[in-house]
Amino acid sequence: MSQIHNTRPETRADLPAVRAIHLAAFDTPLEADLVDALRTDPAWIDGLSVVAETPDGTLAGHALLTRCHIGDTPALCLAPVAVLPDHQRSGLGSAAVRAVLEAARGMGERFVVVLGHPDYYPRFGFRRASAAGIGLTIDVPDEALMALALDDGHPLPSGTVHYAAPFGI
Repeated sequence: MSQIHNTRPETRADLPAVRAIHLAAFDTPLEADLVDALRTDPAWIDGLSVVAETPDGTLAGHALLTRCHIGDTPALCLAPVAVLPDHQRSGLGSAAVRAVLEAARGMGERFVVVLGHPDYYPRFGFRRASAAGIGLTIDVPDEALMALALDDGHPLPSGTVHYAAPFGI
């Protein structure tokens, strides 16, 4: 299942397809609306919204990193990540996540947090955030909040995660 998937930063032409991916992947339009809101927020960072294509060029996956803070330390939030239902479990989501994390590393970013499935995100190096003293202002399962240091020279900071306003947290 180690298929190679083409990934790239989204372009303006991709916006309808990215919205369609999120609408198809989730039960409500909340994630699609969140992506649209984040595009107009100061938390948006060009180059950190990545799409993944099927071999025939269909956009089928998307991963987004936006600015957040851990305490006063700049960090990134990985959310949302989506794949068209017919292409889930094909490696497209993993390819998009790996590509967006590499793009962030290339920009000199140091830290990423994700609130997600504890069986999925550890494959990218994410670990339980509470082990580094990272928390939220809302109650979530401890294992669902994870963090990643993008380079070994900078250990994770501790503190409360402050998300961009569109997240509502």
